[in-house]
Amino acid sequence: ESSSSLSAHMSLLSLSSSPPKSPSAVLTNHIRTQSTSAAAAPSTKQPLGEPITFLTLNNLADNPGAIKRKRRVGRGIGSSKGKTCGRGHKGQKSRAGKGVHPTFEGGQTKFYKRLPKMGRMKNAKFKLELIPLNIGKIQDYITMGRLVPERSDGVLTMSDFVKAGMFPASSIKSGVKLLGDGKEFLKDKLLIEVPWASSAAIEAIEAKGGYVTTVHYNRLALRAHLKPHKFPAKPEGMVAAAAVEGEGVTEHEKHLLPKRARPPPKYMQYYTDYAKRGYLNPRVQLERKQRGLKDIL
Repeated sequence: ESSSSLSAHMSLLSLSSSPPKSPSAVLTNHIRTQSTSAAAAPSTKQPLGEPITFLTLNNLADNPGAIKRKRRVGRGIGSSKGKTCGRGHKGQKSRAGKGVHPTFEGGQTKFYKRLPKMGRMKNAKFKLELIPLNIGKIQDYITMGRLVPERSDGVLTMSDFVKAGMFPASSIKSGVKLLGDGKEFLKDKLLIEVPWASSAAIEAIEAKGGYVTTVHYNRLALRAHLKPHKFPAKPEGMVAAAAVEGEGVTEHEKHLLPKRARPPPKYMQYYTDYAKRGYLNPRVQLERKQRGLKDIL
């Protein structure tokens, strides 16, 4: 206590003994004090806001609570799904596998078997999956130079349409149906053989001097027509003889293809009708002879 009181007394003596300052010294001290206080004052800067976080692979995650963990079974009785894992004791439903079919009714006849066959259920196996082909599209491919007949008589077939890229061979299930959309753009004289054709398409093509023939193809005939390379090749002597008789040998003439099957009774009326230009109609066969078209074997 004595040392602290002594230091305080000495400071008072120094203040009382210091000479009075001049007005210029007082002004200088005041300016220095103002500049020191201004430098020590905190700077008023705008806040930068929240930091920006970019989406990268190391911080990519779902929202909290978006994924709920699945309950793990067989982890003891305290987990409520231990031991039998919620399946109970024994029986078909407790075994591994598919269990009971949803339509099983305890052994009695199932509901869908008790219903009568009608409509699509009865005729589904006879359904034809035809690819629609408009004559306007054929004219466009001819104009582009992509569709060129392979046969020497100039007849366009499904094989030519596939090679032109109009549709793949694997998409042809039952054949192609010729439709009359785009007939106002038809300019060329077309000779076409397809399984099915509409009356509008037949009328538009024949108005330009062309001819349409509807030909039946079963599954084997479709395979032989679209993929002849899948069948055995002819001997070289037969191919050479065909080349001498005709102008050129097509891919179909180089292989031993099966004989064409006749249409079933359901479609026999269609392929013998002249209005449909069926290939079994005598008048159609005569007109094909007059035009110099090859016989349909």
